[in-house]
Amino acid sequence: MSSEQIFPDRATAGIALGRELQGRLLRPPLLVLGLPRGGVPVAYEVAQMLKAPLDVMLVRKIGKPGWPELAIGAIASGNILVHKPPLEKEIPAETFDRLVEEQRRELERREQTYRGGRPSLEVKGKTVILVDDGLATGSTMLAAVRAARKAHAAAIVVAAPVASREALDLIRAEADRVVILQTPEVLFAIGEWYQHFEQLEDEDVTRLLARANQRDLTAAEEHGGRVR
Repeated sequence: MSSEQIFPDRATAGIALGRELQGRLLRPPLLVLGLPRGGVPVAYEVAQMLKAPLDVMLVRKIGKPGWPELAIGAIASGNILVHKPPLEKEIPAETFDRLVEEQRRELERREQTYRGGRPSLEVKGKTVILVDDGLATGSTMLAAVRAARKAHAAAIVVAAPVASREALDLIRAEADRVVILQTPEVLFAIGEWYQHFEQLEDEDVTRLLARANQRDLTAAEEHGGRVR
């Protein structure tokens, strides 16, 4: 892909990312996990192109007070907590702990909303492809990588349409493979790399998960009831 290319939307970016991943040797069984909310539309297209199941990896950014878009840490399912010490030290410890607890409650709410009674996520022994719509600081993706590692994934692949150099270096240190389409010299905001970057709601995530689940059930029926 040529440098400095802007993606029309998340779905288009997901198709481009899926094509890139199709050219990589990925050992089955595969499991594509989108980081809600923005990573799920990208992950949906990736999963469809790889003919792999889709689910979500629950992560939450811990934003700096007064500047919520700046990550000072992140949490993920499995009691994973990622710190960014230089930024974290700028606020009182009790404030950081309060922010962590707030995000844990939101993580639990989303777990119930997105999973909808389905069993807990099972990644053991699988090649897990973690997908987001972009990596700015890399904190939330790092939390996702550590959660997948703790859950005994066989291999962890991180994939995103765009990432900062800082995030790329951070993730490369812990993921088994990283696939990024764009790595600009300067990245101020992920939304700048999309023509259409709408705010997503929980309903958007659950709709895509339901659509992917229906696709998997249909595929299983066509193959004699065997689920991938």
